[in-house]
Amino acid sequence: MSSVLSSTIRPRLSRPSWLNPKVFRTEVLAGLVVALALIPEAISFSILAGVDPRVGLFASFTMAVTIAVCGGRPAMISAATGAIALVVAPLAKEHGLDYLIAAVILGGAIQVLLAVLGVAKLMQFVPRSVMVGFVNALAILIFAAQVPHLLGVPWLVYPLVALALAIIIGLPRLTRVAPAPLVAIIVLTVITVVASVTVPTVGDQGELPDSLPSPGLPHIPWAVDTLTLIAPYAVGIALVGLMESLMTAKLVDDITDTHSDKTRESWGQGVANIVTGFFGGMGGCAMIGQTMINVKASGARTRLSTFLSGVFLLILVVALGDVVAVIPMAALVAVMVIVSVSTFDWHSIAPATLKRMPLGETLVMLTTVAVTLATHNLALGVVAGVLTAMVIFARRVAHLVQVTSVLDPDGGTRIYSVRGELFFASSNDLVYQFDYAGDPDKVVIDMTHAHVWDASSVAALDAITTKYAARGKSVEIIELNKPSAAIHGTLAGTLRGGH
Repeated sequence: MSSVLSSTIRPRLSRPSWLNPKVFRTEVLAGLVVALALIPEAISFSILAGVDPRVGLFASFTMAVTIAVCGGRPAMISAATGAIALVVAPLAKEHGLDYLIAAVILGGAIQVLLAVLGVAKLMQFVPRSVMVGFVNALAILIFAAQVPHLLGVPWLVYPLVALALAIIIGLPRLTRVAPAPLVAIIVLTVITVVASVTVPTVGDQGELPDSLPSPGLPHIPWAVDTLTLIAPYAVGIALVGLMESLMTAKLVDDITDTHSDKTRESWGQGVANIVTGFFGGMGGCAMIGQTMINVKASGARTRLSTFLSGVFLLILVVALGDVVAVIPMAALVAVMVIVSVSTFDWHSIAPATLKRMPLGETLVMLTTVAVTLATHNLALGVVAGVLTAMVIFARRVAHLVQVTSVLDPDGGTRIYSVRGELFFASSNDLVYQFDYAGDPDKVVIDMTHAHVWDASSVAALDAITTKYAARGKSVEIIELNKPSAAIHGTLAGTLRGGH
């Protein structure tokens, strides 16, 4: 009897979706495609950071494998990125790789701390127009990154790119047995090898490693001076990495119509960077381009594809480096071009959309795009977009405060009714809405339809009562809601600006 009860009460473990043969095949093939696309990217970012290509490749391996276990957004790809490379490049150039690794470890620890403090909740303050700008800027940057691979190259590169594009676009209409990007990579590699065509290959981007990464600590002086030196770079790694990762996670949420744990993603990124640092990697964060390959182009939805992208990457560059080296860059360029085109939100720039969309929303989107393209830093673009949205919102709300008044029948009391949200922007003009000289000796300010948000609003109310008091008139503020009454009761009469 007890065994029957225990089997009934015992919770039934859910079966991982990737155990389904069809899902498993999709995840495996997606991981392979992403691994192939990661190799030239990781090498390029290593060069950008001023370190050996092995540093970027090992970082991509450890980031992908760790985030697959610790992250909160299934199917999202994290690896060495250009944004992090830009942050650490000055440190690597001036002080060397060991200081860079120390900054990555500290940056990961800061990310874990920020996750505990609830930084993920700040994502709710990112407007949709900033998200659209983020996506569009990202698509442009992905496309722009491919242009150097199309300039000053043999003419055969162009028909190869065209063939790869044709395969990626046309194959899904015939069959989806294998990911079209993987087929395009294989076909172009076979053609160039069999025909002995001389075109730029992955091997031309940098030397591939021939051994596994090993754990260790950076060789630096463990002193306060060292901490002072690496701390600004560590903070940059933490903030830029979290912002890009959380924005990418939100984008994948929208694409897949699923919700992910942003707090877990935040500390997962921190753990991944700490692990990466101990294995001598350059750090990283979520990669929107490779994530789009994984989620949109290949149809992956689970952690398995993320995990396998890191595993396949290590196998490809260590065990099969000679094979990977002959893959033509034309194939990977074609894959990334398709990713950029599919990532761009074309609806956002359609004439009909621009005509209907409020000018402020369009300005926020364009600001995000412009700053991102100017700095090549998605995090700065998002910050600029959010700040622009805040300013536009503040200006818009500031004009929504209305003050009306009536005189009671006996003529002894003037009753003012305030409507709207009172904060630093809207409360500035509130003081000038009252007739201090012409009003009777008693004034009532009815706040039933208003809300007091900050000290500036309390100071404005104080200024009003002070002006009436200077003329020997009394003011009564009534019908404050509970939050407004709390802040008014705490600050009223204590703000020097109100007197």
